[in-house]
Amino acid sequence: MNTPIISDKPSIVFVGNYDIPMIGLSGGSRIFMELVRRWQSKARLKVCADEHTINAMVRYGISGVECHVISPASQTPENILHSPITLAKHAMTRTAIAVNYFRKNNSLIEDCDYVYSLSDFFPDLIPAYDVKKRFKRIKWIASYFLFAPSPWASESPYKGIQRFRGLLYWLMQQYTLSVVRRYADYVLVTSAPDVSRFVSGRIDSSRVIVVQGGVDVCPSKKYFSSNQVVQDKQKQYDACFLGRFHYQKGVLDLIEIWKIVCKVKPDAQLAMIGVGPLEAEVRQKIDSYGLTKNVRLFGFLDGEPKYEVFKNSRLMLHPATYDSGGMAAAEGMAWRLPGVSYDLDALKTYYPKGILKTKIGDLSDFAANILKLLNDQALYSKLSNDAFALIEEKWDWDKRADVIFKSIFNDQMEHRIL
Repeated sequence: MNTPIISDKPSIVFVGNYDIPMIGLSGGSRIFMELVRRWQSKARLKVCADEHTINAMVRYGISGVECHVISPASQTPENILHSPITLAKHAMTRTAIAVNYFRKNNSLIEDCDYVYSLSDFFPDLIPAYDVKKRFKRIKWIASYFLFAPSPWASESPYKGIQRFRGLLYWLMQQYTLSVVRRYADYVLVTSAPDVSRFVSGRIDSSRVIVVQGGVDVCPSKKYFSSNQVVQDKQKQYDACFLGRFHYQKGVLDLIEIWKIVCKVKPDAQLAMIGVGPLEAEVRQKIDSYGLTKNVRLFGFLDGEPKYEVFKNSRLMLHPATYDSGGMAAAEGMAWRLPGVSYDLDALKTYYPKGILKTKIGDLSDFAANILKLLNDQALYSKLSNDAFALIEEKWDWDKRADVIFKSIFNDQMEHRIL
């Protein structure tokens, strides 16, 4: 066994091997990468993950971090998400590969202080759990960013043939929830209502940390201090959407909503940024409703191309029907875009201002709120300012990453045996 390294910096190993090929980043992946980017000067980091995740880090501009490939990038297409059985086989195979990887490479973890699992999915969580069981002194930081709805709940986004997939996800979480409650030392969740799920005699509320997420506010601040700000009358899009084309994100609802908006405002323009398994259905709805001149699909955008869409939009739409929070809306709100969303419990603490809330599932009311913001300049200006103030105060990634770091590591720095 290696001799532990003496250092005043905590040593953290990030673990992930789920490897579902996709363009863009999930919310959990973005959280992981933003934390790595900002923690690498404060801690000794290793990332042990599938090749797809490590390649995404490179694309995302993260360098200087020690990385180890658990398994090569999967050649399985993203549409395996439509096949619950294939998805389950993929998850179990990737879990076994990751567990065996760490058992054969103990040197990667013998000198670490913390192991961080990237998500609640088996290939990310189970290997970290196995490390915790084998090395009891190592503290486990478990990410648990989304909770599967009950298969029988009316608000479940899994409808029709997707119900079996929702049931499978829910059953898997019954197991992972029990494991995290019993063995994790810290749990990262996205919103305040989720904290109580993990608080027990073993884990107090100070160890269940609300990550929330964050936004890089520097680009928008720089833009608004310039003399090149696009005026509202010159903006090309009445509203924009950012997110995966997935049932949970409400993208099919959004096309229905925009159809209602266009009945009142025939020239209304919607920009949609994202990709995902429902892209073909979204296109089909746009065509069948005659909205090809009213909706523009951009695919995946990041960085400056994404900012250009925000600069040229008036509203940020977040029609998620089931969500643990939702960082996408915050990205647009950082560009002074007031939002419209459903009144989900998680969003009450996420977005206390800067956004109009709509009764869940009421498409007409959602459309009415969009039109209200577009037509009421005083309300628009107030929510625009509220949106920017909220993001600047509560969502700056530099501030969020520092708060999370201190919540986990600061109290133990003087007492850790390295």
